[in-house]
Amino acid sequence: MAFLLRKSRNIIKYYLVTKNNYGYIINHNISNNISNNKNNNIRAMKLHGSTSTTVRRYESTKAAELRLDPMYYTSEDDDHDHASSQGMDFPGGRVMYTSHMSFIPEAAETRVPCYRVLNDNGEQISDNPHELVSQEMATKIYNNMVTLQVMDTYLYEAQRQGRISFYMSSIGEEAINIASAAALSDDDVIFAQYREPGVLLWRGYTLQEFTNQCFGNKADHGKGRQMPVHYGSKIHNFFTISSPIATQLPQAAGAAYSLKMEKKDACVVAFMGDGCTSEGDFHAGLNFAAVMEVPIVFICRNNGWAISTPITDQLRSDGVVVKGRAYGIRSTRVDGNDALAVYDAIRSAREMAISEQTPVLVEALTYRVSHHSTSDDSTKYRPVDEIVHWKIEKSPITRFRKWVESNGWWNEEHELSIRQRIKKEMIHAIQVAEKIEKPPVKEIFTDVYDQPTKDLHEQETSLRESIKRHPKDYPSDSAL
Repeated sequence: MAFLLRKSRNIIKYYLVTKNNYGYIINHNISNNISNNKNNNIRAMKLHGSTSTTVRRYESTKAAELRLDPMYYTSEDDDHDHASSQGMDFPGGRVMYTSHMSFIPEAAETRVPCYRVLNDNGEQISDNPHELVSQEMATKIYNNMVTLQVMDTYLYEAQRQGRISFYMSSIGEEAINIASAAALSDDDVIFAQYREPGVLLWRGYTLQEFTNQCFGNKADHGKGRQMPVHYGSKIHNFFTISSPIATQLPQAAGAAYSLKMEKKDACVVAFMGDGCTSEGDFHAGLNFAAVMEVPIVFICRNNGWAISTPITDQLRSDGVVVKGRAYGIRSTRVDGNDALAVYDAIRSAREMAISEQTPVLVEALTYRVSHHSTSDDSTKYRPVDEIVHWKIEKSPITRFRKWVESNGWWNEEHELSIRQRIKKEMIHAIQVAEKIEKPPVKEIFTDVYDQPTKDLHEQETSLRESIKRHPKDYPSDSAL
């Protein structure tokens, strides 16, 4: 497909746009007046990675002149020499003048499309089918998705039984968890929110470790000092989750800058929910990452709900994907319930982030089937039929299973075997975790600073006195 932009005097002769399987490659011919500038390159825009279509940043102010949007620059400007032949040398690139006032529209006429590989029935719909994953990889992805689902079910029920204090599940979002993890390297650094335990699961975190953390016992790597589901693992390059949303995004950008300085062959992956985009840290994190050109992949889990706030009440824009362009970040939208599409998108985003040292934003559209947490009843603010529809008709696990079965890699016998095994492991993990004693109270004050501060000493003294005054309100082993 080719098209001509309107002529711009002494600037551009024409652009030729061709489409391949990954997106659009923009070629250009520059008029003689700027033919000596051999460094003027137009970035190849692509939705998904391809080693044959390496993209480059604009390297000069001259190159920036080529970015003329026909939405704002018209042929009528060519009739006004004073408008078309003059421009402003401004930091970031030359800005051309126009004699016609216009405003950037609040939204495009059409929404950004959503990349998918499988339809709702698990059938591959790509025009050019290609092997995205091997049988070994596909069955491992499916095994982990089922494991995550079963773990969520049992720990959620453990909270309902009063055995743990709190829980948040990833029901309906298993594809984003597992498929994204499968597309990454273990050297990539993860900054999660609180619905990505599947990334840790993929990297080898055991069901017993998950359960110990939720029970807050002595075997918990965090020594019982975090809320349940706030996991962290240094050996798995997984930063400990914190409750305030979006705080991880500026931190992730900083970590990515560190990887860049050390020239590591790895990137940072920062997960967030759509609710994070309403926080100031979202904007700070993306802007910092773009300006410093760091290797980071931002993955937004747009599941439709920020607790009880629907996405329609939260955003006027076309979701989250369009926000990337405002910060100069390449972005794409993917079907978050399609494991193959997520795997392909994240794998491509990672390649771009590392090879080009650039941030990438991926918006994954999914649905939060579960309540926000065990402290929430989502039926109070959304219809049950809607929840059931996404749970049954749009299940990422069911969709991926159909595709794996269609390849002859899975059957009902395998299904029964894996579910029975995981259930036994979860029951055993809960029984073991309950029997392990809690960490000593004194460890509340350790590992905070190298040397305890004055306020920590004061807090410890206050707790000691409280335990003495009210011994029945504390466990028998609470002595400091």
